[in-house]
Amino acid sequence: MPGVRIVVRTTAPAWLFERTASFAFSLLPGETDTGVLQRDSLTLDESGTVALARTFYGEFDTRAWAEARLLEHHAADIVISDAPPLACAAAALCGIPSFVCANFTWDWIYADYSAPRELIGPIQQAYSRATAGWRMPMHGGFETIDPVLDVPFVTRHARADLTRDDVRRVLGLPANRRLALMSFGGYGLQGLRLESLDCGPSWQIVTTGRNIASSDRGDTVIALDESAIYSAGLRYEDLVRAVDVVVTKPGYGIISDCIANGTAMLYTSRGRFAEYDVLVSEMPRYLRCRFIEMERLRTGRWREGLDALMAMAGPPEKATIDGAATVAGMICERLG
Repeated sequence: MPGVRIVVRTTAPAWLFERTASFAFSLLPGETDTGVLQRDSLTLDESGTVALARTFYGEFDTRAWAEARLLEHHAADIVISDAPPLACAAAALCGIPSFVCANFTWDWIYADYSAPRELIGPIQQAYSRATAGWRMPMHGGFETIDPVLDVPFVTRHARADLTRDDVRRVLGLPANRRLALMSFGGYGLQGLRLESLDCGPSWQIVTTGRNIASSDRGDTVIALDESAIYSAGLRYEDLVRAVDVVVTKPGYGIISDCIANGTAMLYTSRGRFAEYDVLVSEMPRYLRCRFIEMERLRTGRWREGLDALMAMAGPPEKATIDGAATVAGMICERLG
């Protein structure tokens, strides 16, 4: 929408937006929630998570007023939250609309950790001040938000002008081999010895990282530097489409990437997190997926799971994946 100025308030690194955003924006670094404390990509710290959140929400009123002053300084007309309740509280103090656009709310997550009422209460009260909830599929929470509108999957689509083979050629990936992409976020997969993988030579495993030397490590592992992907005019979702399987832990982002780009998923457990059970229950409707035990994952016994995925029929339902356009349209309607 011409003339709209977008300000992103987050602790996420600037490079993430600079590489992926297709719109002009201003980045305003700052803590808006505490999320879940992780020891590594597959291990969550439940007690540490609750302790950190209690400290944050113990100062919630002060934080809300500080955020409200920022909204006024930037002359904000609308606030979209994914899904820090602080955004809703600050917007209400300024008298401007706020919308929670997510597939879960944090009161639902923390309640699963038996968090005390003094933590859950302020979160639910803040959410109750939202103008509405725009709820994505595979959801949980939203009890104190009214009204709630269900929206389609918000996904990242690979480039329509390139085929899977095109992307493989640009990135130097083999055209006629089965490829599996390791996707475990910034923490990586600790303790895995790549030389122990049992899936070569019929499979090659693709890994990515920042500031690494792109290389072909023997017959099994290919390492790609992320900057090489973006320098080639591609994005992570293009790589997801170019491979046959993503090996990962379940999260809304990577699941929606796989759904949008027709890629199967080999997944493992991710520790106690309320969203996990919902995702595992719902995603087989839209995605070829298979569970691999943590012990098999860490010891490199992947071949059986990967081969089984390739033998599976397609998912029983076709997901609606135009949620980003749907939400953008609703924001434009609000802005007039």
